[in-house]
Amino acid sequence: MKYYKKMTGKHIYLSPMCEEDADIYTKWMNDSVITDGLGSSTMVFSKEGERNWIEDNAGEYQFAIIEKESDTLIGNCGIQGVSHTFQRAEIGLFIGEEENRNKGYGKEVLSLLLEYCFDTLNLHNVMLKVFSFNEQAIHTYKRVGFQEIGRRREAYYAKGRFWDDIYMDILKDEFTREFL
Repeated sequence: MKYYKKMTGKHIYLSPMCEEDADIYTKWMNDSVITDGLGSSTMVFSKEGERNWIEDNAGEYQFAIIEKESDTLIGNCGIQGVSHTFQRAEIGLFIGEEENRNKGYGKEVLSLLLEYCFDTLNLHNVMLKVFSFNEQAIHTYKRVGFQEIGRRREAYYAKGRFWDDIYMDILKDEFTREFL
């Protein structure tokens, strides 16, 4: 079996990453639609670099997003900056192929990550950063319970202009499990 069900939702599950997926990650990480949203459009990603990144981050809180019915890799997500002292962390995700967007997978991924953060890692506050042009993501984050906590104005240049960094967070007692 290539993928392992670490966290399971209705339509997707989160698995440890697989080094064999370096090709698809390389394709995605060189797609400006994805990298504009991640803040890495100026970078060039190689297959070897992606393989090394997967290997280096395999023991961390980085997960492959797998469509449950077909066992197909559809994206990546992770938890970064975990502080057990301050009971906080940051999360992020992306869905790779256009045909897998707008299907509710992002909400399900967020719910799984937040459940893991709050119930398993015993965190209290989870934050994320999104760019102001990414209205679809902002809408999804708000639907899951994230609230805007601040902006860094015109701090990111993409698509020929400057955009705001938007910081959002959610507290443990604000999280509901409606998408699981």
